[in-house]
Amino acid sequence: MTRLISFAAAPLLAIAVLSATASADPIADRQALMKDQGKTIGSITPIIKGEKPFDADAVKAALTHLNEDAQKIDVATLFPAGSDKGKTTASPKIWEDNAGFVAAVGKYKKDAAAAAEANPADLESFKVVFNQVGENCASCHKAFRIKKD
Repeated sequence: MTRLISFAAAPLLAIAVLSATASADPIADRQALMKDQGKTIGSITPIIKGEKPFDADAVKAALTHLNEDAQKIDVATLFPAGSDKGKTTASPKIWEDNAGFVAAVGKYKKDAAAAAEANPADLESFKVVFNQVGENCASCHKAFRIKKD
């Protein structure tokens, strides 16, 4: 009976270990999330610049994905104390002014959600919602990211 219980519990233990391991590196986790956001923004920037025609479906999909990524930003999990050491461009200001950083992330999440819900039907309405999200990115990077050389 003990062997049966041990055998049955093994998959649950494996899942618990894998779950803990998946979030064991907050620097890698946040960098992956930010890279995904950058890729999404890169997919719609040519539309903003007029290099590609406005495509409502592509814009909606990108804004929805951007919002999904934004909502995954959990400051406590992705930016725990001590995760400013190592291969990262996260500024120490994140931890020095944590309340300011949390507020900036909250604003970004709110604006990303509003952009996804706006469902822009033309280039001009898209520019309005996209520019608000872009301003959040720029201001947060300016205040809370170390510039790369």
